Amino acid sequence: MQTDLSLRQTLPVWWKVAFLSFGGPAAQIAVMQRLIAEEKGWIGQDRFNHALNFCMLLPGPEAQQLATYLGWLMHGVRGALIAGIIFILPGAAVMLGLSLLYVTIGQVGAVEGLLLGLKCAVLAIVAQALLRMSGKVVQGLAAGLLAGASFAAMFFFSLPFPLVILAAGLIGIWLFRQAGTTITESVDTPVMGKSVWRWTLLAWLGPLVVLALVLGPRSVWTELATLFSLLATLSFGGAYAALAWVAQFAVESRDWLMAGEMLDGLGLAETTPGPLILVTQFVGFLAAWRDPGTLLDPLLAGSLGAMLTTWMVFAPSFLWIFLFAPHVERLRGNARISAALRGITAAVVGVIANLAAWFAINLLFAETRPVDYLGMDFDLPVATSVDPWALALTSLAAVLLFLTRLGLVGTVLGMALIGLALNLAGVV
Repeated sequence: MQTDLSLRQTLPVWWKVAFLSFGGPAAQIAVMQRLIAEEKGWIGQDRFNHALNFCMLLPGPEAQQLATYLGWLMHGVRGALIAGIIFILPGAAVMLGLSLLYVTIGQVGAVEGLLLGLKCAVLAIVAQALLRMSGKVVQGLAAGLLAGASFAAMFFFSLPFPLVILAAGLIGIWLFRQAGTTITESVDTPVMGKSVWRWTLLAWLGPLVVLALVLGPRSVWTELATLFSLLATLSFGGAYAALAWVAQFAVESRDWLMAGEMLDGLGLAETTPGPLILVTQFVGFLAAWRDPGTLLDPLLAGSLGAMLTTWMVFAPSFLWIFLFAPHVERLRGNARISAALRGITAAVVGVIANLAAWFAINLLFAETRPVDYLGMDFDLPVATSVDPWALALTSLAAVLLFLTRLGLVGTVLGMALIGLALNLAGVV
């Protein structure tokens, strides 16, 4: 790792990561690996994998937590705060703007072609990252089988993400216990002040306590803070696993929004950079907009509700890093822990492959049919429903990414412009 790296040098890269983070955690992790571990070499691959494995075990958005962890490794607490906050900002700002448009205009001006181009570029980026990551971290037959088994467990059998990761760690201890541990980087772990995590805990739960005391436990503001604090601590298994009970509470129990609006919010979140869990911001916006109280303008109330929701969802991610990361770093030399994390590393490749497959199926095919056979439960794409333009644009993005020197930014911008041009021409 580069030890004379200044904080200012990393800022443009973190902004680039944030603006390119379309397509869910698979794409976001791929972008960070490409820019930070491969192109810049600021974090070695072993240490990147170690951080990623730990973040996969945490509740909440793993990609944002990974950015926070990497920022901490490079520049301590300041680096963690800057990397983690920048990762969220573009998506949160776009989601707030889309929420305002949604309630004022009644619909969001569609730029389907531009978004189609973006998604096709992201799919190509994920494919490239999977190939590169597989070549670097899946070493040997045992690791390959573990990666394949993890993919099959999640894709074909819909096994819970935490169960797959836990099993991979236990299997890793057994498979790789004789392999020993090799640390390719000997760098100092940043100092973490003992009060940092306490202040972070106070910053997270302080607003909840104040709202409960001032407005009461049944206030929409208190309920938003409570719901999304629980979400932040219990959301193992990715955004989709958590959003099911968020939708149940927000739609059925509290009537903050209708089922169709929840789907609209999910669609908006899919088109913005950043974690998919930003859809909760849309929920918070509509809840406060519909119940602003007597002192607030509805649009201002909605904006404050969105910001409160975002804070309660993401503040714990910083707490987990500040509380546990120093201990996790000290365990890098432990042979048993290294064996477990080596198993998780292989499984993570399978997990990302599962996310990539889900993304590809939903992007390239208009229809799927459910398969429920011999314990398997998955959606099989209908071959005749393939979207020819999505397939063509994804193929073009792959050519630009694999065969030219256009790079990530050039590929993403180029595909977005091509998609927009096709839309204006009435083709897509």
